[in-house]
Formats: sequence, structure tokens, C-alpha cells
Amino acid sequence: MAKDELAHPPVEELRVGPILSALADAKRRRVVAELAERPDEERLCASFELTVSKSSRTRHWRVLREAGLVYQRDAGNGLYIRLRKADLDRRFPGLIEAVVAAD
Repeated sequence: MAKDELAHPPVEELRVGPILSALADAKRRRVVAELAERPDEERLCASFELTVSKSSRTRHWRVLREAGLVYQRDAGNGLYIRLRKADLDRRFPGLIEAVVAAD
């Protein structure tokens, strides 16, 4: 892994506990729900309306990434994020749909 590359757990290492912990936060659930609307699209992290400090936003992105819910890419001029929909569906079929529908 390159020095500036972000760490993402491999699909076979995804665990439901960290995923559910990440989704326990309403702001993170909203981000996942927005990403689930267009699961194949990547979004600029700054495009989400989160009324929190920059350090809190950074923490939210890290929690989602480390749980395996999202893939993040640093493009130098911005950080991009997308839902790991295919990986999540393979490991936990229907989980994202259930979480989005329940909120």
C-alpha cells in the first residue's frame, strides 16, 4: 500500500459488528443512504451536508471506511467516496437495503 493510500478491509474480512456500529450514527446512515441511491457513483466527500466540524467529518469518513461500508480515494484536490455495494451484497445480502428502508 502506498504511503498516501487509504486502508480498506478486504471483502472477506468485513464483519457485521463494525458495520452495525458505524451505522448506529444517524449522520453516517444518511451518508450511506445517499450513496445507496447511486451505488456506482463516486462523490466528493465535501458534497455531503454534514453540520459538524471538519475533524468530525473526517472521523465519520474513517469509521465508514474502516467498517468496510465505503471506498475512499484521495485525488489530491479532494477526497472521494463511494458505497462498497457489491462487496456488501456479496458478504451480507440485503443489509444495505434493510438499513436504508428502516431509517
